[in-house]
Amino acid sequence: MLGGDTQREIVAARLAHADGLPVIVSGGSNPEYAHWLFQEREGLAPDQVRLDYRARDTLSNFTSLVDDLRRARIRHALLVTSSDHMNRALLVGRIVAGSRGIQLTPVPVPCGQLCVVEGRRKVWGDGARALLWVISGRDLRGWAAERLRSLRP
Repeated sequence: MLGGDTQREIVAARLAHADGLPVIVSGGSNPEYAHWLFQEREGLAPDQVRLDYRARDTLSNFTSLVDDLRRARIRHALLVTSSDHMNRALLVGRIVAGSRGIQLTPVPVPCGQLCVVEGRRKVWGDGARALLWVISGRDLRGWAAERLRSLRP
């Protein structure tokens, strides 16, 4: 589950409760709320939920976890995120997770009036970053920004 909206966490908690699935929350809400939601409200066991706060953006949601998932021999995961974020998340996720043999199935969370459709430039830009990460093993956005800054007078 990708952080950014507590509604995503509610959907992930209900899925995990109903189907007995483990949950990894990447960049979600504060730990106190997450523990209350997953353990107290939904009754999930502590070892069924992993909170991970390493991610800074959509690309690092995947790059920070993908090798952990591979080591755990995960071959398939449900991707829970808001419907307006799903195209970008799914593109990035399929590139990064797919590079490790992990299949993703989207579980879009309705965002209603809060939806902000992401433009093609943002979607394809992050897709390109994901592809470059697979090739190089690092996010080249910071490197490129630093090089561009040094070119300015």
